[in-house]
Amino acid sequence: MPTDVIMPQMGESIFEGTITKWLKKVGDKVEKDEPLFEISTDKVDAEIPSPVAGVLTEIKTPAGETVEVNTVVAVISGASGVAGTASGAKASAPAAATPPASTPAVAAPQARSATVTPKTELAPTPLAQGSGERQRSSPLVRRIAKENNLDLSQVAGTGSDGRVTKEDVLRHVNESGPGGGAPKSQLATPKVAPLTKMRAIIAQRMVESKRTSPHVHSVYKVDMTRIARLREREKARFEQQHGVKLTYMPFIAAAAVQALTKFPIVNASLVDGSIHYHPNINLGIAVALEWGLIVPVVKQAEERNFLGLARAIADLAARARTKKLLPDEASGSTFTLTNSGILGEEFGTPIINQPESAILAIGGLRKEPVVLTDGEGNDTIAIRSVQYFCLGFDHRTIDGADAGKFMSEFKRALEGWDRQIG
Repeated sequence: MPTDVIMPQMGESIFEGTITKWLKKVGDKVEKDEPLFEISTDKVDAEIPSPVAGVLTEIKTPAGETVEVNTVVAVISGASGVAGTASGAKASAPAAATPPASTPAVAAPQARSATVTPKTELAPTPLAQGSGERQRSSPLVRRIAKENNLDLSQVAGTGSDGRVTKEDVLRHVNESGPGGGAPKSQLATPKVAPLTKMRAIIAQRMVESKRTSPHVHSVYKVDMTRIARLREREKARFEQQHGVKLTYMPFIAAAAVQALTKFPIVNASLVDGSIHYHPNINLGIAVALEWGLIVPVVKQAEERNFLGLARAIADLAARARTKKLLPDEASGSTFTLTNSGILGEEFGTPIINQPESAILAIGGLRKEPVVLTDGEGNDTIAIRSVQYFCLGFDHRTIDGADAGKFMSEFKRALEGWDRQIG
């Protein structure tokens, strides 16, 4: 018997999803649990696996269409396995403790074999009501309509059951202009570039953070020559022996963990008017993606040695770029590292990842002439590998003195590196 493939529910509050890409075409053979199509919702992007093995005989919902959960989107025939109706991935969002104010609420679907990119939840966009009847549309369509002051009830929907698609609303804006009232001849043709879900969430969280925390920034220059020489000497052996490239990030992460252990206020959060000291150091590592930014988290970083940190960082970054992170792996951080220096900048002034109290921006590594003073007070000029680090901190929680003590310890750990790397 043919097997129906349905739109899965990726969390309790998710009621519809958009098919962004079909990974198979009609007539292709598929194996059980082989990725079949990609979906996008307000909370996750996911690859949905085939529920059975067989031949994809029909695609009922083309890429770009938004449908409600449990809608049949495809049919697989000649299936080996249980026949009937099956979802490509079934997921539910288990109950979790309510996060503190400004904490990103991250869904935690446990999709069977599905790989997901977590997203923080964005409040639904209110819809202007013209006829008093809600027009069927996706969150993306409603956002475009709001940005263009457009009443969706005035847009003719070409999707299933009269649903207004992205193409419908963009066509209407192009023909009638924002607000839908002025003729196109009186308006310059607008260039509509709606935010992706992830981009919109990032924008919202950054504004919330700047509004919530009085940001202060402190910049330190660190002599990385000892670590640069150690890395150059050991990188080939390290990769051959452990299967992980020896980058600068685990050195920086280890130094940050050491400083956070000594000065736990930098790892704390302000919650409901009280300072909450976290029992563990959960280290967020910002990863730039082609479609946005995500922060995978190395949980209980204080319990890992150098090799454990290096493996965890490499694994999380690789899976973040291939949409294979679970939502829990991108939430719960207590301190964040962001490496903007990889793009060549001297240093940046980062925005705090709420509800954390601090974030450390890593500048570019470069060689500079540096004045060195020996024990007798004699000065010489030498070429050294140096790097700028900028700590952004919440002045409600962290005083300048505490920030300075933290950065001094961080600098000392890197410049006087004496730890085994494995």
